[in-house]
Amino acid sequence: MDIENVTEANRREFDVKGFLQGLSETPGVYRMFNVRDEIIYVGKARNLKKRVSSYFTRADGSPKTRALVTHIDHIEVTTTHTETEALILENNLIKQHKPRYNVLLRDDKSYPYIFLSTEQEYPRLSLQRGARKQKGCYFGPYPNAGAVRETLSLLQKLFQIRQCEDSFFSNRSRPCLQYQIKRCSAPCTKRITDAAYADDVRLAAMFLDGKNHHVIDELVEKMAQAAEQLAYEKAAQFRDQIAALRIIQAKQYISSDKGNIDVVSSVTQNGVGCVEVFYIRDGHNLGNKSFFPRHTSNATAEEILAAFLPQFYLGKEGATEIPSQVIINHQLDDIDVLKTVLSEAAGRQVAVTSRVRAERSRWLAMATANAKQNLARYINTKSNVMQRFIALQEVLQMDSLPQRMECFDISHTSGEQTVASCVVFNNEGALKSDYRRFNIEGITGGDDYAAMNQALMRRYTRLKKGEGKLPDILFIDGGKGQVREAEKVLEELQISGVNLIGIAKGRARKAGEETLYFSETGIEINLPTDSPALHLIQQIRDEAHRFAITGHRARRAKVQNTSLLEGVSGVGAKRRRQLLQQFGGLQGVARAGVEDLASVKGISDELARRIYDIFHAGK
Repeated sequence: MDIENVTEANRREFDVKGFLQGLSETPGVYRMFNVRDEIIYVGKARNLKKRVSSYFTRADGSPKTRALVTHIDHIEVTTTHTETEALILENNLIKQHKPRYNVLLRDDKSYPYIFLSTEQEYPRLSLQRGARKQKGCYFGPYPNAGAVRETLSLLQKLFQIRQCEDSFFSNRSRPCLQYQIKRCSAPCTKRITDAAYADDVRLAAMFLDGKNHHVIDELVEKMAQAAEQLAYEKAAQFRDQIAALRIIQAKQYISSDKGNIDVVSSVTQNGVGCVEVFYIRDGHNLGNKSFFPRHTSNATAEEILAAFLPQFYLGKEGATEIPSQVIINHQLDDIDVLKTVLSEAAGRQVAVTSRVRAERSRWLAMATANAKQNLARYINTKSNVMQRFIALQEVLQMDSLPQRMECFDISHTSGEQTVASCVVFNNEGALKSDYRRFNIEGITGGDDYAAMNQALMRRYTRLKKGEGKLPDILFIDGGKGQVREAEKVLEELQISGVNLIGIAKGRARKAGEETLYFSETGIEINLPTDSPALHLIQQIRDEAHRFAITGHRARRAKVQNTSLLEGVSGVGAKRRRQLLQQFGGLQGVARAGVEDLASVKGISDELARRIYDIFHAGK
């Protein structure tokens, strides 16, 4: 298996339009390269798609930007969990590569931290820059001093821990203004007991250390107790505290005190594999690379990873680049052999593991998410799309390349809120401006045949009137029954010249085992799993399914009269109440990420994902 870097695959022809279409709208970092494969600019973005697109869509710009764009040969991106995380990664990459068009940032030691002293009887919180020589706890780094001051201000409101200098603290005979405005509990004049102050310090340290769910659990208990005692104003204060804590939490996934680690994730889709490698050095994420190994058909992600690792590490000159730990996303059979070989090559112990928790599990999740996005973008590149169109033309024995294809799918829950989707592809990929959804009404719940008939009739009646274009190929996500419904509609509307094909999942419902039903000839075929034509059909079918699911979820959410949470399977009254308490209301739940939701007791990762999807359906 040969390793092909994404840069080498894309540098022959940079397809700007295809690249921008494949970008996600998540935070992240982008790296621009010239024809010599040199990084000429590194930037961060709150929304990668909007930011990178702006370089190519703005009519004008600064002379620097115009000059930069003329030298771009290709672009690589790294998605991150937060914008803060992207900023810190951007700084690491700029320091490492010193790109021509970047302004160099300051060294890491200039990054501010929050410092909690431990030597005093009453510890204090403060902003700390430079060398960390004082005894105490340091939390950070933060992207700038403003972020530290904002967090300190909010922590003052929440926990009322002193922030004054020791000289000011030791000379007080009465409380200062901070006590009057409820920003300090005045330990200087014993207005709070030692135990109570120590408890506030403990909660603040736990929150800053990322153990915010424990802090929130305690606040939830206090809120419940206040409500039972009819102290509603106090309960509201705890509710506001919970909401504020959720907003200001800023988990640092990039920086850590760990050593040198490589995080390697392997994924596959439609017969194509991608391996993503993240480089963690001295606790900092120095960036990532995507690789697209050539492999035989039916190769699994585990098999690709097992073949990739020895070639990647043992093919280098010297062993200095082998880290002390390699984190992988699959458990491999010969893991002990690989550890031994890498350890001998490095001259020291090298750990290889797939079972990680806490911060390392977040690194692994980030690598896997980037691998999936980069693989989707690679599949959608113009060259790959054209290759698949040619292969499909050969399979269908068409005289020319298909110019327009449509695919229909049906989605519902036990027959309720049925939605049909229609997605459109041309020889440049997905044509999202022509996508359509149909809310299905007046049929027996769960009757997919009737739903398909109604959607097709509505779609092609409009097209028959001249409101759009007929496709060369019409795909139906389903078997013979759904294809017959499509035949009825096309016959009734007197539409001819359209290749009608049904896509039926195999018995095991696994990708690669689909059966294709050809309406015109009645032939059934199963394409090889490595067929580019099959990959194109799978891509169109999966997009139709995604579009139908998001439409159905959005429609289902609209009929919920009390709370969107009632539409989530597995969330009963008790869990709904718990979620609303933990996040300070429905808006707090809507703003929460998957990981935040999963931190609530009783909410699994899978359930957290379902809850998140309900609030973000169609986005």
